[in-house]
Amino acid sequence: MLDGVEVARRTVVVALGILADGRKVVLGLWLGSTENAALSTALLQNLLERGLKVEGRTLGVIDGGRGIRKALTDVFGDLVVVQRCQVHKKRNLLDHLPQSRKAHVARALSAAWASDSAELARRRLKPLLQWLERNGENGAAASLREGMEETLTVLKLELPAPLRGFLVTTNAIENLIGSARRTSRNVTRWRSGDMISRWAAVGLLQAEEHFRRIRGYRHLSLLKRALRADVSKLDATEEAA
Repeated sequence: MLDGVEVARRTVVVALGILADGRKVVLGLWLGSTENAALSTALLQNLLERGLKVEGRTLGVIDGGRGIRKALTDVFGDLVVVQRCQVHKKRNLLDHLPQSRKAHVARALSAAWASDSAELARRRLKPLLQWLERNGENGAAASLREGMEETLTVLKLELPAPLRGFLVTTNAIENLIGSARRTSRNVTRWRSGDMISRWAAVGLLQAEEHFRRIRGYRHLSLLKRALRADVSKLDATEEAA
């Protein structure tokens, strides 16, 4: 999982890994000016230099930021399979809508993503997309189209519900970043970038001490197997309309 946090008007991008036994571990952080591709690329390359091994396809869970998405492709190529956070996608889509239509669309999205298969999810998303276009909500429709297949990645992997529910959002890394933000909020004078990095690291490591195993961790072997099985279904680019 990758995400960024602003500290003292600078951006810290954080990487969170999940071990085979379900334990979460802070892999690293990198400091820059904005959450762009160069910053995220620097973090990923640093992880590789420090010994992170990527053997075969790996799942990356992100909030949908273009910089992080581009960095994953630039560094790992087709070895990375991306799951876009459904919470962020829903939030971004609803931001395009008037209040009177948000509840209906939110329910339709939740129902689609709760499907037992990617195919069924697409069949449920198609009428929603048509409804948005028919009612002139072109911004929301464009938001739904953009990255839609990557919101269905974990469904394509056909994982058990507990593990699937954990992997479709970036909640785990956002909670981690919240701990780092709380640790540094009492600092009133930032002297350097190194100081920002150190304080962020302290917050991350303190949070790591309280980590628990992820939901559905007993099924992680199925995730590994699915990523190494027939990959054609993961590369699907079917449109919802």
